[in-house]
Amino acid sequence: MHTVLESKTKTVIIGDDAPFVMIGEKINPSGRKKLGAEMAEGNFERVRKDAIAQVACGARMLDVNAGYPMGDEPAMLTEAIRVVQSVVDVPLCVDSSVFEALEAALAVYQGKALVNSVTGEDERLELVLPLVKKYNAAVIGIANDETGISMDPEIRLSIAEKIVQRAADYGIPPENVVIDPLALTVAADPLAIQITLETIRLIRQNLGVNMTCGAGNTSFGLPNRAPLTASYLAMAMSAGLTSAITDAMNDTIRMGVMASDVMLGHDAYAVNWIADFRAKQKQGNR
Repeated sequence: MHTVLESKTKTVIIGDDAPFVMIGEKINPSGRKKLGAEMAEGNFERVRKDAIAQVACGARMLDVNAGYPMGDEPAMLTEAIRVVQSVVDVPLCVDSSVFEALEAALAVYQGKALVNSVTGEDERLELVLPLVKKYNAAVIGIANDETGISMDPEIRLSIAEKIVQRAADYGIPPENVVIDPLALTVAADPLAIQITLETIRLIRQNLGVNMTCGAGNTSFGLPNRAPLTASYLAMAMSAGLTSAITDAMNDTIRMGVMASDVMLGHDAYAVNWIADFRAKQKQGNR
C-alpha cells in the first residue's frame, strides 16, 4: 500500500516496498523555547535554516509544528508552512492539536499534506477527518482513545481499525491513513518497545496500512540517545514501520535507517547507500 504525499513540485511515497521516509522533527517549539519565542515574534529565520538543513541531511518530509503557549498558533503555523515551502520542496506534515491551526495551515499548503494527527476519540475523529477529506490530505491516526494508551497490542490494533473505518466513512481511503502504533520510552517501561513492535506486526498483518511514530520517544530520559533510537528504528522497520518523525540530522540515526533499507531490500543493490558514501568522499576531498 502506498501513501502519496506532495509538495508543489515533489512526490514522496510511503510504502513497505519503498525506502523508509524520515520526517524531520526539528521545526517544533516543544523543548525549543527559543524557537517558539522567535516564531511568536514573527522571526522565522531559524525555521528557514532548520528546513534547509534537515532536507540536506536526508529528510524526505518535514514535520511543522507551531505549538507555543505565548503565540497565535493558527497564524504561526500558517506562516511557518509558507516559509518552509518557499525554501524546500519536500512534502510537509502539518502538526497541531488545534483545529483552527490545522484548518488555516491546510488552506495555504501547496500539495497533498500529511495531517498530524487524529486519535481514536470520537470527538476528535468527527472534528479532524472532514478537514482531511476537504483538503485531500492524508492523516496520522494515533492508536489511543478516550481510555488512554493501552499496553495491550490487540487493543491498539482495535483502535487503529476504528480510525481506518471511520476515515472510510468520510471517504478517506486506507492508503491516506498512516497509523502511529505508539512508541514509548523504555526508561519508564522495559517492555514498551516490545509492545510497540508487536503492535506494528499486528497492524501490518491485519490492516496493511502505513505507519509512523515519534522515534525519539523510545530513548527519552536516557543518555546517548541516538544509538538507542537507531536500534529501535531498525527493529521497527523489520516489523513493518514505513516512516518516522525523527532527527534526520543525526548521522547515527540516518545511517541506521539507510543501512536497514539496504538489508531489508528497500534500497535495491544499495544504490542510495553507495551514492551517500561517494558524496561523503567528495566532501572529504574538498
